[in-house]
Amino acid sequence: MIAAIASMSALGLGLGVVLGVAARKFHVETPPIVDEIEEALPGTNCGQCSFPGCRGAAEAVAGGTAPVTLCPPGGRETAMKLAGIMGVDCGGGADAGGFVEQEPVVAFIFEDHCTGCTKCFKRCPTDAIIGAAKQIHTVVNDACIGCEACVEVCPTEAIILRGKPRSLRNWHWPKPDAYDPAA
Repeated sequence: MIAAIASMSALGLGLGVVLGVAARKFHVETPPIVDEIEEALPGTNCGQCSFPGCRGAAEAVAGGTAPVTLCPPGGRETAMKLAGIMGVDCGGGADAGGFVEQEPVVAFIFEDHCTGCTKCFKRCPTDAIIGAAKQIHTVVNDACIGCEACVEVCPTEAIILRGKPRSLRNWHWPKPDAYDPAA
């Protein structure tokens, strides 16, 4: 028994040293701009940008293969931050490099169609869907980013995306139409 414990401890210690040396020898240094870009992204890893997580999106933006407007949940504010980090001109900030501001959307579950299969909240990257197996689910609007992951997996098509409900917290004054002197 003592011999088994000693041999397993020695094996664990030896492999730990080997892994530690390998980690130092084969360490890949990432550019600091990638870390800065990743900090500016929301960090929800929703996949709406078609990259595997926010780290992949940050590497693509830093490499110049993706635009600064790639993050729909981040919106215009994130696009402006990324443009500032990358030193890209955003047309005076008015259009954020071609970023079209979309109305924020959230998932909505028709409770009379919900069967409680739990597929939706297993796919939700922000845990915005609450419920239990074989019970009705609902969406927490403040946590939902509108990524459509739950819509794709719902077998009864009980989930749709619709505009985020207005409240005092998220309401803003709409911008007036541009002045046209010729009109």
